[in-house]
Formats: sequence, C-alpha cells, structure tokens
Amino acid sequence: MSRPAVSDLEATCVLPARARLGECPTWSPDDARLYWIDIDGRAIHRFDPATGLDEQRPAPGRPGSLALTATPGRLLVAIEGGLAFIDWPSGAWSHWVGLEPEGVGNRLNDGRCDPAGRFWVGSMFDPAAAGKFTGLLHRVELDGAAATVRSDIGVANGLGFAPDGRTMYFADTLRDVVWAYDYDVDDGEANNERVFLDFGPLPGRPDGAAVDEEGCYWIACVTGSMVLRVTPAGAIDRRIRVPVSKPTMPAFGGPGFSTLFITTIGGGGSHQVDPSQPEAGGLFAVDAGVRGLAETRFAGGPTTAGAT
Repeated sequence: MSRPAVSDLEATCVLPARARLGECPTWSPDDARLYWIDIDGRAIHRFDPATGLDEQRPAPGRPGSLALTATPGRLLVAIEGGLAFIDWPSGAWSHWVGLEPEGVGNRLNDGRCDPAGRFWVGSMFDPAAAGKFTGLLHRVELDGAAATVRSDIGVANGLGFAPDGRTMYFADTLRDVVWAYDYDVDDGEANNERVFLDFGPLPGRPDGAAVDEEGCYWIACVTGSMVLRVTPAGAIDRRIRVPVSKPTMPAFGGPGFSTLFITTIGGGGSHQVDPSQPEAGGLFAVDAGVRGLAETRFAGGPTTAGAT
C-alpha cells in the first residue's frame, strides 16, 4: 500500500516571548485569547492575537498544564503539589487538590480534560533524566477524587481525545512512543493499550498534542523542529516546520479554530537552546488548513475557594 503524500507548512513567530519553557496553549472563546504557561518562568500568560498583547500572572510554583472552567477567567492549573484555581482578573490563587507523594521528586506536567469534564494529568521526575521512570498518570473526578491509573512513566505528555471520545492518546517523551487506548467516557476507563506512533525513526521526541475535527492527532516533536499530523490510522500526512529546535505543544484557536498555535522552549536551567535561535521561547502560529476542536472545560471543583 502506498503512503499518503505529506504536505509541509511553515509556522511563524507571532510573539517573541522568550519563555524558558512554554507549554499548554489553550484557546478561550470567552475572551478570544490564548492562555499558555511558562513552566520554569512560573507564570500563566494570556495572549491576544488581534493586538499582540501578552499579559501574565505569577504562579506560586511551576505550572505544568491548565484547563478552562465553566467560569470565564477562572482556570484549573496543575502546579507543583497538586491542582489549584487562578482567578485571572484578580490574580488570586486557591489550592484545591493535592497530588503526587512528597519526596519522590516529581512535578506535574501535561494535562487535559476528557469529554466528560474530568481532568487527566501526568507527572515526571524533575529534572527529566534517563532511567528515571517515577512519573504517574492521574484521573481527577469532578469532586476532586483522584485515581492513579498508570505508573512507571518517564515524562507524561501527548494527552488527547478523539472527537467521538472513544479514543484516548498518551505519550511518554522518554520512551519515544505515543499510545492509543479505547476510552469509556461514562466511567473514565482507558483500556486496550497499543502503540499509535513509534518515534524511533522520527525527528525529535513526542511532547504535547492536539486533535482536529477530522480526528487527526497533532504532536510536537521537541528537539525535532516540527509538529506532525497523524491520521487515526497512524499515517503522517502533514508537517508543520518550526524555525526553532524545541516546539512543545500545538493548540487550535482563533476564528473557527483554524489557527494552530505552538509553544516552544527558550532555554535556561537544564533546557539548553542553540543561541543562534533568537525566536526560541516564542509563540508560533500557522493556518493549519483544518479546524480544531474547542477544549472541554473542567466541569467540577469547589463551589467557593479562598485565595491563597
């Protein structure tokens, strides 16, 4: 059987943010803004593509991922030690749920809501190191009850759900693999694990992901300078070239969810970047030629929360 033709697109920098570790771009239809995080910069950002304005709020620890909630301007954030909410207008934080045992050395990383509004989040040993597979994958229910559904993870990444909710994707950056699972939205169970994408022959390593309305999976190739689109059958049919070495995560946004935004690593600490890449750490964008899906909002949480 012949392989499908692969089309190439080029992403351009729309915000020279110089983030140390940009991640988790998330489009909010409420205010037509892109929320994103700088993990090592300990900040939550909000970018307006119409004006180019980027605002930020300091975080009380390193954020790993975020999700929209039913309340505009209120975000659920996976942060060091557990889950918290931030009220964007005031910048106030409220701790909600503790996750991860103390003393292991993990931090929370990639996270996303499933179609029922639960929050899935994985962790990693910090800093990432070969042979350190202490990461865990958690499923957090609407009332905050958390279940650890997988262990022995290097760096949890690539969470995503098919448009019909029947397939879940999950990647381990250190193992260079993306898995697919049969997913039951009603009970939040993921079964029948199989390899969806083997990164062995591919550029870079698997990082954050997004899913489009056609059910194709977009995965950032960190250290590989590109984002790949993979069909549900596992065939690569599109490449987005990014002019920096470490793209971290794509997300659909803008009018009609037709723009693909991409966060990147700017360097600092253990994240070294070639100094000849002045746009590293910037936010990139491209017309993807396909529409994405609105992110499911976290459907739970406390009724009220006191700021900390």
